Amino acid sequence: MIDLSILIVSYNTKETTIKCIQKLTQALQQSKHIAVEIIVIDNNSTDGSIEEIKSQKLKVKSHHIQFKIIENEENVGFGRANNEGLAIAEGKYVLFLNSDVFVQDLNFEDILYYMNNNPQVGALTVQITLPNGKRDMASHRGYPTVWRSFTYFFKLEHIFGEIPYLSQLFGGYHLRHLDLNSIHEVEAISGAFFLTRKNITDQTKGFDLRFFMYGEDIDLCYQIIQMGYKIIYYPLFNVLHLKYQSGLKKKGEKTKSKTKEFFYDSMRLFYDKHMAQKNGTLLNHLVYLFIHLKKKL
Repeated sequence: MIDLSILIVSYNTKETTIKCIQKLTQALQQSKHIAVEIIVIDNNSTDGSIEEIKSQKLKVKSHHIQFKIIENEENVGFGRANNEGLAIAEGKYVLFLNSDVFVQDLNFEDILYYMNNNPQVGALTVQITLPNGKRDMASHRGYPTVWRSFTYFFKLEHIFGEIPYLSQLFGGYHLRHLDLNSIHEVEAISGAFFLTRKNITDQTKGFDLRFFMYGEDIDLCYQIIQMGYKIIYYPLFNVLHLKYQSGLKKKGEKTKSKTKEFFYDSMRLFYDKHMAQKNGTLLNHLVYLFIHLKKKL
C-alpha cells in the first residue's frame, strides 16, 4: 500500500526539476517507514527535461520509493497535468509539489502522523521560504473577497498589515493577524506545497480544469472547506520556493504576457464561481472592470 503520492509538474525547468527531485529523495531517505511514489508529469518540455528525469528515475534505489513518469505531447496546464497524475496515484495522501520547491529538513513521517491523527484536516502546508529569506505569503491566505483584494492591490495591506488590531482589518488577504510561527487554520494555501487526502481529490475530481494556470489551488481549498474539512498551516518544517521559474515573472515578454493573462482570467473565474452570487450587480461590474484593466495594463 502506498502512503503518499507526490505529484510534480515539469515544464521547461530542467535544472530546478532535477534538483527538486534530488532534494525530495534525500528527504524521503529519512522516512523509510512510509511507502512513497513520485509521479512526474512533463508538459512536453523542449529543454531536455524528460531525458534528465528518466536518468534521475534510474538513480532512485530505495525500496520504499517508486517513480513514475507521464509524458504529455502538449502543455496541458498545471491543473490538468496534476489530474493526470491523480488518475494513477495510489497513495492515501497526495502532495502537490512545484518543480521549483526544494524540500530540506522535512520529516514526512511526522506530517503524515499529524494527518492520521487529525481526520478533520483536509489539507496542509508547511512554511515556504523564498530565496530572499522571506516567507512566501501565498501559502498563508484568506479568501480573496472584494475588501481583501482591494486592500491588497491598493497596498493597504502593505501599510497596515503589521500593525496590531489594524492587521485583521487590512491584512486579511494574507491573514496577517495570525502567528506565522504556530500551527493554525487558514483558508487557502499554495499549490507549491499542498498536502491533501486522496479521498478528497477523488470527490472533487482533482482540480477544476477551467483554471489553466493559477487559481486552481485556492479553488480546491474553497471546496475542501465547503466539504467540512480544515486547512492547516504547519510551520514546524520549511521548504525553499524559488518561485516564478515558469510563471508570471519568467523572462520573455511573450511568456510574461500570456501568464499574466492566465492569472487574471483565473481571478475572474474564481470570483464568478464563488463570490459573484454574494454581491450585487453593480459591485460585480466594478470587479470585472478592475480585473479587465489589470489584465490589459
